Amino acid sequence: MLRLTTESTEDWWEVEGLYDLCFAPGREALSSYRLRDGVPPVPELCLVARDDDNIVGGAIRFWPVRIGAYDALLLGPVAVHPTRQGEGVGGFLIRESLAKAADLGWARVMLVGDEPYYSRFGFARLEGVEMPPPTNPDRVLGQALVTGGWDGVRGKVRSVRDTEGA
Repeated sequence: MLRLTTESTEDWWEVEGLYDLCFAPGREALSSYRLRDGVPPVPELCLVARDDDNIVGGAIRFWPVRIGAYDALLLGPVAVHPTRQGEGVGGFLIRESLAKAADLGWARVMLVGDEPYYSRFGFARLEGVEMPPPTNPDRVLGQALVTGGWDGVRGKVRSVRDTEGA
């Protein structure tokens, strides 16, 4: 049985180790990491899945971003330990965190990923929303957490660090 907890400072090294294990070296050079650099994640939405032995089975994080005048969440990374893959851990993390984001009043969430996988959670390709290069536009996906959450949202995705005072 897995239980979800909000990621704590004590979890950080284990979660980073999981991300290192699950993703290729150089993951922090991706365009999504440039949006995260120097910006804290949304703490209430950073979740860790642990088993009965308190071993990390998966983790998910969210970051605030801006698109034009609109706030959005950037989902990622989400990772599942290789020994837990195929058990639905990733789906559990995604569904629970999206429900929590909606409860917290967020209107929209986006990610960079494979539409065939993420469409099962309600994500679809975003038109007119531009991630920093070299992101493939076909992989820029979003989901409205409220009716019309993406209506009229267009432009470049920017770090909240770059929009302070704007």
